[in-house]
Amino acid sequence: MQDTRYIGLVQEAQSGCREAFGQLATQFESMVFSVVFRRLRNSAEAAEVTQEVLMRAMRKINQLKEPERFVGWLKRIAVRMSINRAVRRPRETMTAPELMQGYADSPGSPLEGILRTEQAHELHNGIRRLRRIDRETLLAFYFEGQSLKEMSDRFESPVGTIKRRLHTARHRLKEALGELQPA
Repeated sequence: MQDTRYIGLVQEAQSGCREAFGQLATQFESMVFSVVFRRLRNSAEAAEVTQEVLMRAMRKINQLKEPERFVGWLKRIAVRMSINRAVRRPRETMTAPELMQGYADSPGSPLEGILRTEQAHELHNGIRRLRRIDRETLLAFYFEGQSLKEMSDRFESPVGTIKRRLHTARHRLKEALGELQPA
């Protein structure tokens, strides 16, 4: 028989009680951390993703229709966000320490820094110039890290439509950026 003492807290949290959700977060944080850590194998990264999972759960708790399924629902969020993080993080490579010393001694030129800042500024301007749906689609996927399924729920559209919107939005952003694209 499973422990169901948390169901009342879930119902309170669904009615807007942040304190109730805080108690749920305290109660289940270690479980979420262990689920995330099993996938990522990095405690600092797992701690960060754990906080993101709990924040997402707090924002979406009203979508949970059966409070008694809270634990499984929370685990699914943790698994999905862990997989997203693992897929999106850069590959680790081994480099001889003496090669890395050269990078530490010679930081990028001031011109490189200015160019990076200018490109970031132009990217933000390009995103701002897009239509609202294109802008929201790109921001949700690339900046908020939402999965296609989460975006499908958010925009109330099928996953195939979300994929097409992403493709279209990327193309329109490329057009808006024009001169920043490599030849």
